[in-house]
Amino acid sequence: MRPLLLMAALFGAACHSHHTANTLPVRPSRDTARVTQRQPVVRDTALEQRAARLELKVLEQEAQVDELQSRLDDARHEVVRAMAKLQSLATRAEAASGMAEAEIALQALRAANGNSAPPSPEYGQGSQLLQLATTEFDQQNYAGALYLATEAKNAAAAGRGRVASDDRSATRRGEVPFALPLRLQTTGRANVREGPGAGFKVLFTLEAGVAIVAYAYVDQWVRIRDDSDRPGWIHQTLVDRRQ
Repeated sequence: MRPLLLMAALFGAACHSHHTANTLPVRPSRDTARVTQRQPVVRDTALEQRAARLELKVLEQEAQVDELQSRLDDARHEVVRAMAKLQSLATRAEAASGMAEAEIALQALRAANGNSAPPSPEYGQGSQLLQLATTEFDQQNYAGALYLATEAKNAAAAGRGRVASDDRSATRRGEVPFALPLRLQTTGRANVREGPGAGFKVLFTLEAGVAIVAYAYVDQWVRIRDDSDRPGWIHQTLVDRRQ
């Protein structure tokens, strides 16, 4: 009888051990599918276009500064030459004639721009110079009046040249003209297209370092002419100031 009880006890212990093993908590397997995915980079086209316009504005302002500095240097040279020729003063008639010619040139520039349109920068500068010439004339400084009248005529001539170059190219919608033509150069091999966009026909190709003149822009496309007077549009990233 005792052996039977012993066997029953052993059998019960084995069953309990098996049940305990089957009820142990199972550690969940690692979910390898949950992998952090890199978020796609979203390009802000409007911000890129705004940055491109700001870069073009910087180029425009730098060109304006260079132009003003050049005119200031020319004025200084004129003053030095005038100081060396104090004995050869202009007459009242010469000064009056020069002022009249300057006034006619400024009127022609205003008409070329359109009398209803805002005055061009060259017209404003020429008008200022002519007013200064009138002041000097009233003070009987005929040499100074003639000099200032000549500068006013030069400003009017520069404005007429810019208007003529603008008239040779049709203005496109959204086109923004520069305050004065920008002297640029290509930074690499560049296609010059018929319009402001990659979908327009390629007119010709320029090599790196070619001198061009820019007149206006639409978004990131710049309207230019090369030394052969060929017009077209080039992407902003392919141009920079001349060295």
